[in-house]
Amino acid sequence: MADWAPVLIGVVLFILLSPGLLFQLPGHHRHVDFGGMRTNGKAIFIHTLLFFGIFTILILAVRIHIYTG
Repeated sequence: MADWAPVLIGVVLFILLSPGLLFQLPGHHRHVDFGGMRTNGKAIFIHTLLFFGIFTILILAVRIHIYTG
């Protein structure tokens, strides 16, 4: 049996936390821009930290597992 939780959570978080797709923190004109489809280096760094933090909490602290088979 394979544990698919890290893969599925990683893909979903990657899509949702892509800078500029849903929101961008920090934005170009405001602190938070929504749906701008533009990005910068600071936003990439912040979204990377958010991804790592949420992913780590869900996988290691909450211990989410999805088994197949």
